Amino acid sequence: MSTYSVHTRSVSRRGLVRATAATAAVIALAACAAPEGAASGSGSAAAVSDGSGTGPVAAIEDHALPLDPEALAGLTGDARVVGLGEASHGGRQFFALKGEMFRHLVTTRGFTTFALETSWSTGLRLDDYVVHGIGDPAAIMAEEFQGQYVFWNNDDYLDLVRWMREYNLAHPAESDLRFVGNDLGYPGPDSFDRVGDYLAAHQPELADRIGELYADLRPAPGTQAGAWMVAQLGKEQPRREAEAERARAATALIREHGTTNPAPGHEWALRNATAIEQSFTGYAFSDEQFAERMRYRDRTMAENTAWWLEHDAGRILLASNNSHLAYTSADPEFPEPAGAELRRRLGDRYVNVGLTFHQGSIGALPDPTADRPATYPVPPAPAGHTEHTLDQVGHRDFALDLRTAPAPVRDWFTPARPTRSYGLYWASEAPRTALLDSYDVLVHLHQVDAALPR
Repeated sequence: MSTYSVHTRSVSRRGLVRATAATAAVIALAACAAPEGAASGSGSAAAVSDGSGTGPVAAIEDHALPLDPEALAGLTGDARVVGLGEASHGGRQFFALKGEMFRHLVTTRGFTTFALETSWSTGLRLDDYVVHGIGDPAAIMAEEFQGQYVFWNNDDYLDLVRWMREYNLAHPAESDLRFVGNDLGYPGPDSFDRVGDYLAAHQPELADRIGELYADLRPAPGTQAGAWMVAQLGKEQPRREAEAERARAATALIREHGTTNPAPGHEWALRNATAIEQSFTGYAFSDEQFAERMRYRDRTMAENTAWWLEHDAGRILLASNNSHLAYTSADPEFPEPAGAELRRRLGDRYVNVGLTFHQGSIGALPDPTADRPATYPVPPAPAGHTEHTLDQVGHRDFALDLRTAPAPVRDWFTPARPTRSYGLYWASEAPRTALLDSYDVLVHLHQVDAALPR
């Protein structure tokens, strides 16, 4: 991975990294993982930390709600965007919960958009299926959910996408459900095609110039998303910078002509051009600008989510990793999560939900050279870790509103404690996380089982 590789960075790092031929990693959320070794922990009801019924477990239990969709929906209130996290990219219960919650929010609270931490162009393809029935969702997911997005190719998300299509067909008088990707990993052909279609219809005088700027940027027919991302990261820095500059120039031309000669569909053409620009800009940061590269990626995810909210009358469930949806970061190399930017833009119209779990197993890539995930057992959280205390609460799975919690609960959640957080790779770290500063609502699951790609 060149100068930003496993040779110079721990494999527990997350983010845009540069690849070599041996590296299957891409703009990766590498994991912060469970601590090594098993430790005692309990999923039993009503245990308390000091045996008196007055410790933090008892206080948390008094404020916690047994987990069910209506209880969790009630805690999100009138938010227009609900960020629902995950403590691992490879835990089936996290995917199942997101699907269950979106169905519930659609049918009871008027939500219309499922936004996922995946490429904008991938979202276009799945949205075409959800709205128009175009394509085979299983094939689209297999083609698009590669590299850093490999874990999204799972049965729970496929069932959800199919349900969204069925819902649209059964409710023709309602606003269509929509699917959107808010990330920048892969600038797929669909974004380029939609820009080209707009130019041909409304600004043909720009078509040749934009075509020149996009020459060799559009992935060739038959390109695999995962392979493209690895190849892009393997290019020399000057070439990546030059490609980003061409993408920015194309966006600027489309923006300028739309100002002087507005035409139907201009906003969408500009957004697709912007998504292309975002992808190539994300890859253009030098390895020495790693933290800024990560800041840009999270800001992009927030910007795309906020743009969709502005241009769609519904409400959004945003599915992503805890580390992106949070308000604070546990790692200075990932300086500002998308959640912080969303809170600045949307205020209390954005509510985030962090996820923790006690034990079980997860799917993860062994290291950046691997191309197939493996299953890893996760022992009960040891004493001193956040999950060790949470799992003593008298509900197997529960939701907790940190904003309205009484002082003893808020005081306990204020210090940073080791808290399990897994991304793409297996590693042996549990970052110290101050949950009170990071999330509005917390969901704790007793057990999570590994989810491997379809």
